[in-house]
Amino acid sequence: MPTFSAPDGTRLAYRVHGDGDPVVCIPGGPSDSLYLGDLGGLSAHRRLIVLDLRGTGRSALPEDTASYRCDRLVDDVEALRAHLGLSRMDLLGHSAGANIATQYAARYPKNVSKLALIGPGTRAVGIAVTGEARRELVQRRKNEPWFPAAFTALEAITEGAGSDWEAIAPFFYGRWDAAAEKHYAAGRPTNEEAVALFAADGAFDPETTRAAIAACEAPVLLLAGEFDVNSPPQSVAEFAALFPDATLVVQPGAGHYPWLDDADRFVATTAAFLG
Repeated sequence: MPTFSAPDGTRLAYRVHGDGDPVVCIPGGPSDSLYLGDLGGLSAHRRLIVLDLRGTGRSALPEDTASYRCDRLVDDVEALRAHLGLSRMDLLGHSAGANIATQYAARYPKNVSKLALIGPGTRAVGIAVTGEARRELVQRRKNEPWFPAAFTALEAITEGAGSDWEAIAPFFYGRWDAAAEKHYAAGRPTNEEAVALFAADGAFDPETTRAAIAACEAPVLLLAGEFDVNSPPQSVAEFAALFPDATLVVQPGAGHYPWLDDADRFVATTAAFLG
């Protein structure tokens, strides 16, 4: 796996899938980027440069744990761009990784050709997802056999009285089958410190970020899964309205990992946007 040096000397790794013009991909979590795979076959259209965030996957642990903070991770993305020798790049962020990608576009707008935000986290722009919004969304799946146990666990988490994240896992997938169970087990974050410090004080400055992306000239794709309890379509639509040149796509039947739920549809949408 190729590596490069972050500005503070931390050794960071990345995976490469496919050929052609590169797309730099930022995972969520923070978790090992392995869960992204080749994004359902997007690598047949573009060369995917998939970053392992510091302290995850095969990237090294930093000496300064404060560098796990979201805004600090932007510097790692810029170092990767320079390492790859790209004057401008197409950038894709999933989940929490979309917060990094958005802050990157706000800080380095001239370095971004196109921006794809998949099941995006919205904390970077100060859009809160309410418990009520999640309850309303998951009710659409009340006929699923796993729903009662998952809904009970979600209610407990929403009320601050529970932490059974495994029980609510089905809500993150369009289909809760063997493949989804395997993906969930393999993609869970293992660096608890990186997760805890990602959103530490100072990680987000929504007002500044909103002002910057309002002037963003790059085309932006925001793709939400119809059933995504993490990034509900309504919240993603609100996010899309902050950009001057944004395309909102809601993928039918998909959860938080749309390339798993319908790879062909996801790849067709994303490849067409990236060109």
